Parts: sequence; structure tokens; C-alpha cells
Amino acid sequence: MSVSTASAATAVRRFDGRPETARSDAPTLARARHPWRWVGSGVALLLVAQFAHGLITNPGWDWPTFGQYFTASSVLAALRVTLELTVWGTVLGFLLGGALAVARLSNNPVLRVISWVYVWAFRSIPLIVQLLFWFNIAYLYRRLSIGIPFGPAFYEFPVNEVLSGFTAAVIGLALHQAAYSAEIIRAGFLSVDPGQLEAAAALGLPRMRQFRTIVLPQAMRSILPNASNEVISLFKGTSIVSVMAIAELFYQVQVVYGRNGRVVPLLMVATVWYILLTTVLSVVQHYIERHYAKGAHRTPPPTPLQRIGIRFQEIAVIATGPRGGTR
Repeated sequence: MSVSTASAATAVRRFDGRPETARSDAPTLARARHPWRWVGSGVALLLVAQFAHGLITNPGWDWPTFGQYFTASSVLAALRVTLELTVWGTVLGFLLGGALAVARLSNNPVLRVISWVYVWAFRSIPLIVQLLFWFNIAYLYRRLSIGIPFGPAFYEFPVNEVLSGFTAAVIGLALHQAAYSAEIIRAGFLSVDPGQLEAAAALGLPRMRQFRTIVLPQAMRSILPNASNEVISLFKGTSIVSVMAIAELFYQVQVVYGRNGRVVPLLMVATVWYILLTTVLSVVQHYIERHYAKGAHRTPPPTPLQRIGIRFQEIAVIATGPRGGTR
């Protein structure tokens, strides 16, 4: 029997499985109306429009000064220092954090205690205190030596010649980041079902292969969102090294508006750069998460551009309407 979708009588099935014909006088569902939702949307759009109008018309923002310094050579050089601090702090922090996470999960009680104490200590001390401590480490240790512990030294060197302000900032950021990274990585490892490892061991898979093919892909799905937040926080947190007179982005902006007195537009220069680079990091995070989602989803989730394309297709279908029945 051929059935037309445009027909009023459509073949359906009752609860007992036998087909019956739907009546033409069946009730139609009324669409729910949400008037207050539209009122709230209108108020929100009005506030956004007022804020945008103030950004454009308020002379206090001083957009010509903003444009003058946004791509200035001194600002770009400071931005490069900020990125270098972020990269070094992230790489060293997550490497050390991974080692701490493994030590925390090991069967060795000594390693577990040392790892726990490290995480407890570095999460308890504010970052600015850690940075200032490493910046002034020469007051405690004027010379460092390499040799046998509690024995003769083979090589000595003065701390001030090796530990510059940039190096002290990297050490402080990396050690601080490692404490948080260790807990993120440890939580990711614990999220993997131990029964899978037992099954892999029963099949005779080597431990390294178990980690590479079973533990890591699943743990990364739990690690990545929190790890990405930590990287973004570290990128913005590099502004705190301005207390060490390191010429990163925020410090350089302070130097410039200290000379010309244009505080607001120079702060906007730093703000816009932070927003742009944070957006780039968020996009990178999305694609990395999409890569590791392949094991959990048969089809990877759509990218933002694909979502926009799908939305436009839905709007086009609604605008054109149905094209008639099919047989």
C-alpha cells in the first residue's frame, strides 16, 4: 500500500502492533509561546547596543591612541616575552606535573608522600610570593655547585650570572603550574576503568602499549578541558611577573602609560591582545578535543564553522518550506 505524506490518513501502528489509520480530526499540538523570553532578549540586546554605542562615541576610550600602540614594536616585543613565558611554563609545568601524577599513583609510599607534599605546598603559596622568592634566591644561595651530595664539588658558579629575571619567572611559573597539572593528570588517569587494563594484561599486551592505546586516549578526554583552562590561566597570569620588572605585555603597557598618561587606551591594548590570544588557544583546544573524541563518538562533533553551516541550512529549509509529498 502506498501512503502519501500529504494525505490526511497516515498509516500508524497501535500499541498491539497492528496498523490503523490516523483520523483526520486528530488534535494538533499548539506551539508553546514564551513572551518573556523575547522581552529578556530585547532588554539584553538593548544593553549590548548601549555598551557598543559608548565604546564608539565616548572620547575617553581614545581609540586613535589605541591604534597607535596596538602594533607598536615595543608592545609586540613584550607580547613575544609573554608567549615565551607561557610556552616554557606550560611545557615544563606539565612535564613535571606528569611525573608527580605518576609518583602519586605509584605503589611506592615515599614517592606518594613526596608528590603529595609538593602539590600541597605549591598550591598553598600564592604565585606572586613564589616568583619573588625565586627572583631573590641569590640572597640565600650566592653560589651553586655540582658534585657529590655532601661531598666535594666539581663545578661552582654564581647564581646571579645564571638565574636571570626571565629564568626565575619561568621556574616560578613552571613549579606553580606543575602542582595543578599533577592533579589534572592524576584525575584523568583515574577516570579510566581499571577493568580495561586488567583485560589488556590478560591478553598479554605490554604495559607501554596499554598506556599508549588504552589509558592515554581515554584520559586525554578528561585532562584536556581542565588542562586548557590552566594554560589560558597561565597565559593571563604571566602579567604578575611585572612585579619582577620583566618586560612582558602588561609591564610594557604600564611603562608606556606612565610616560604619556593615556591609561585607558593602553590598558585596552593589553586587553585586546589577551582576548585575541585566548581565543586562539580556545580554538586549538576545540580541535584537540575533537581529535580525542573520535574514540567516544562514531562521528566527531562538528566544528564551529560546520555548526554555522548546519544552522544556515536549517534556516534555508524552513524558508523554502516543504517540497511536496513523496511516494
